[in-house]
Amino acid sequence: MKASNWEFTNRATVFGLIFGVAFPLYGLDHQNSAVALVYWLGPKLQMNPDSLARLLLDFAAFLLVIAALVRTWASSYLHASVVYAADLKSESLVADGPYRRVRNPLYFANVLMAIALGAMMSRLGFLFAVTAMLVFSYRLILREEGEFQASQGQPYAAYCQAVPRLWPSVRPRVASSGHQAGWTEGFKAEAWYWGFAAALIAYATTLNLRLFFVILGASLALFWVSSIVVRKKSAL
Repeated sequence: MKASNWEFTNRATVFGLIFGVAFPLYGLDHQNSAVALVYWLGPKLQMNPDSLARLLLDFAAFLLVIAALVRTWASSYLHASVVYAADLKSESLVADGPYRRVRNPLYFANVLMAIALGAMMSRLGFLFAVTAMLVFSYRLILREEGEFQASQGQPYAAYCQAVPRLWPSVRPRVASSGHQAGWTEGFKAEAWYWGFAAALIAYATTLNLRLFFVILGASLALFWVSSIVVRKKSAL
């Protein structure tokens, strides 16, 4: 079940491919997932379909902003060379910030992202994106947990017992370890992710589909380029 060496090293590519496959699934299923939800919820809520559709888009944009905040918060406690490293950095355990509530906040945010961007996909695309993101994230988590367990031993086992794997606890489950957040580095590391949020906000505001894909494409390009740059720097 755990991810292979290739999957971990190329996880950025796999994440991109998930969306690269999900969006074109309109060719098999022509109905947008948000529109399908409007048709189902509209009569039950007795709401105007257009108003409900805009409300769902606004909620999706809000969800993606929350996901971007979670990733930025998490990355502010990990250097970009750790977040985007080709190899797992298991020498030390960070138990501050969001890591006091959930062991894998970065992957949790990615699941939220898949749900939010799913509003722009077909029903089949939404199902594929969310399922693939969950499965791949769990495969990566199982690989990382195995290596952390091997390198950290009992302290990591105790951490795992206290803190949920993927779905956050409302309250911190462990005491702070004293690390300070580097918010500037966090925002730099997750600039591409904020681009995703900007793309969805732009569409929810303007309903301009071309603008959405231009911003989304630029953000994906930034993601891949920044990942390559960070890996090259860490290899020096």
